[in-house]
Amino acid sequence: MQQVVLNLSEVIIPLFLFFITAYGLFHGQKIYEQFIRGAVRGVKIVVDILPTLIGLFVAVGVLRASGFLDWMAALFSTILEPLHVPSELVPLTFVRLFSASAATGIVIDLFKTYGTDSTIGLIASVMMSSTETVFYTMSVYYMSVGIRKTRWTLAGGLLCVLVGVVASIFIVSVWI
Repeated sequence: MQQVVLNLSEVIIPLFLFFITAYGLFHGQKIYEQFIRGAVRGVKIVVDILPTLIGLFVAVGVLRASGFLDWMAALFSTILEPLHVPSELVPLTFVRLFSASAATGIVIDLFKTYGTDSTIGLIASVMMSSTETVFYTMSVYYMSVGIRKTRWTLAGGLLCVLVGVVASIFIVSVWI
């Protein structure tokens, strides 16, 4: 069964591209011109959001290098310790709001320190799949569309991240 899935994973993207091309040709579409138009729009969007991305990456780098995340972990440890929540997860929670790649770096550091099968490693793994890069997502999508008034998006996103973190801790605690 595993070999079937492996073989399927190797051909699924080429089959998908072939299907889209054949569908477009069957319906009389100018496929190459539409592809070029889409590529031009994509490059324009990348150019528009590039300053925001650079700003986010620099901010995350500064937070990690300055020791601010370690300070936040120490600050929150007094609150989290009675709840049996590892304070080592605080930097991951904050960085995950801004950058998935920087959060992945923190998870790898946690794996090296505590192990992948440790409670902290398992919670970090579940947390990465049940939380979102709220600030990154909002900045990229809202900048590309030109939305200025975000209304309740930030509050909703932060609430969802909080629920994801709590659920991650609960699920791993019940599972172990």
